[in-house]
Parts: sequence; structure tokens; C-alpha cells
Amino acid sequence: MPDQAADDTERGKGAQENILNSSNVVAVTAACAMALAAAPAMAQTYPEKPVRVVVPFPPAGAADIVARHVTQKLSEAFGVQFIVDNRAGAGGAIGTDYAAHAAPDGYTLIIASSSSMSINPHIGAGTPYDPQRSFTPVILIGYAANVLVVHPSVPAKSVKELIAFAKARPGALNIASNGTGTISHLTAELFMQRAGIKMVHVPYKGSSPATIDLMAGQVSLLFAAYPSVSAQLPSGKLKALAVTSAKRIEIAPQLPTVAEAALPGFESSQWWGLYGPAGMAAATVTRLNTELNKILRSADIKKRFAADGVEPGSGAPNDLAVYLKNDFEKWGKVIRAAGIKNE
Repeated sequence: MPDQAADDTERGKGAQENILNSSNVVAVTAACAMALAAAPAMAQTYPEKPVRVVVPFPPAGAADIVARHVTQKLSEAFGVQFIVDNRAGAGGAIGTDYAAHAAPDGYTLIIASSSSMSINPHIGAGTPYDPQRSFTPVILIGYAANVLVVHPSVPAKSVKELIAFAKARPGALNIASNGTGTISHLTAELFMQRAGIKMVHVPYKGSSPATIDLMAGQVSLLFAAYPSVSAQLPSGKLKALAVTSAKRIEIAPQLPTVAEAALPGFESSQWWGLYGPAGMAAATVTRLNTELNKILRSADIKKRFAADGVEPGSGAPNDLAVYLKNDFEKWGKVIRAAGIKNE
């Protein structure tokens, strides 16, 4: 009888455990269902507080101007402030690394550029972030072509004539840039590699001194942002031969692209994309992407961007991921072929 009583007791405990286990399963299932149901609701309420948008470059630069246009529109659309936070230094690495290590809750974003994502990681020693793994892509904000400008003394009226002149006189032309490792410099290297020509690279500390020396005839040519040289074109102080984008730009539709003028497939653009830290919720990314596609299609943003020589971007998050991958690989090849190193 004692054995029978013990068996009954054990069976009773087992039944209780089964009931408790069943209750736990039901509770966990219910909690998961509630979490799944809450995710869309949370995405609809995002953002509920101000959003920091890191710009890893100084105020008044191209990245900062683009960021302020976009954040103003995002603030208006969501009714919450999107605040630009300039964190310049180390060619954009300081601000970019800061954003990479922020909480992936959608309240710290970054407007990164080709400089910080496609170029600097190949040149800077020990860049503290991985452009393709440390971030969640949201959308390609926009891109800006460079324009190929020459001093009037250069006897070339087209890109083909310029290439022919350079081939006949290797090393006779001096090509300026905004600095070693800048998009201006790398565009020049890509141009020389594709055209099979050799020119002497003269790096400057920014576009202004490079443009001043070009106008003075101290150097022969320059790949520059269109707004930085456009005032010198009507007077003939500089000659514009082509733009470096894949298609002609709205601000100067009369200029052919380098690709159509002489080098098929040639393309070089400074671009800006919106990212968050790796691990951002898909629903938050979708909400931002949807709103930004509307903003970038708006007449107001198109007008503002055009004044700065910027073409609006668009597309899905994965489009930006693919764009970065291709751009990263392209500039890596150019940098290795040219032997460019951090100074």
C-alpha cells in the first residue's frame, strides 16, 4: 500500500507539471503573438522622439547641405525633429564609427558618403567599421557628378581631343585635385587608367585653391563639383568638356558625359546614402524608406538639389546595398592600381 500511495503521488506531480508546462507554452505563444502584433504598431508610431542624423563631415560641406535639406523634410513629414549632428574628423571615420556603434533603434542615423564608405576604407589604415556589415541601408539620397574642366590654354575642345593630346605628350599635363584620396583625385586616376594616359597629379587642400590655380594656368585640368566652377564657365576662364555621371545632369544638360564623349561605361559620382546601425528593425527601415522616396520625388527637393548639382536618389534599401558593393569594389581596384596610400 505505501508503494501504491507513492505511485499516486508521483502521478499527481506529473499531472501538475504537465498542466504547468502547457500553461507556459500557452503564455509564451501568447507573448510572441502579442509581440508580432505590436511590431507594426510600433513602426507606425516611430519616431516618438527626436532623431539624431550624424553627418561625419564639417558644416556647410556638400554632405551637410544634402543632410539639412532631407532632415527638414523628414521633420515636417513625421512631426518630430530630425537633428543634424556634425561629427567631423579622420576623413569621416570618426562620425561614421560613432553611428556604427549606436543603438539600432532608429534614433541614430547617418548620412554617409562615397568618401567614408567606398574610398577611405581602402586608404585609411585600420578603419574601425565595415561599410557593408556595420550598417543597415535605408536609401540612396542622391549623387553629384564632377565636371571635367580645363584651362583655356589646353588645345582640346572635347574629351577625345584631350586624350589624344595627353597621349602625344605623356606627363606634359598637370591634373589638379581637391586632395589625395578625394573623389576628385580618384576620378582623375580612373580617367587616366581608362584612357591609357599619364598626367602629373597635383593635390590641393580643397576645391578653392585647386580652382584658383587652374584659372591661373598653374595646372591644366581638374575634375570638380559643378557648382564650384560654374561661375567661371560663361566668361571662358575655364572650359567644361564633360560630366562624370552616367547620364547628363539637369543643371548643365548641354555637357556630354565622359562615357558618351569618349570612354563607354565611365562613371564617377560623389553620393550620399542614409544608414542606421546594423540590426535596425525592418519595419522602421521600411517606414523611413517609404517616406524618403516621397520626399526625393518632390518638386521642392528636386529644385533644391539641382541648385547644388545633386541628382535625387530613390529605391529600396537593398538597392543602396548593391550600389555600395559595386562602388566599393570599383574604387578599391582604382586605388590599388594607382598605389594610393594614406598620407
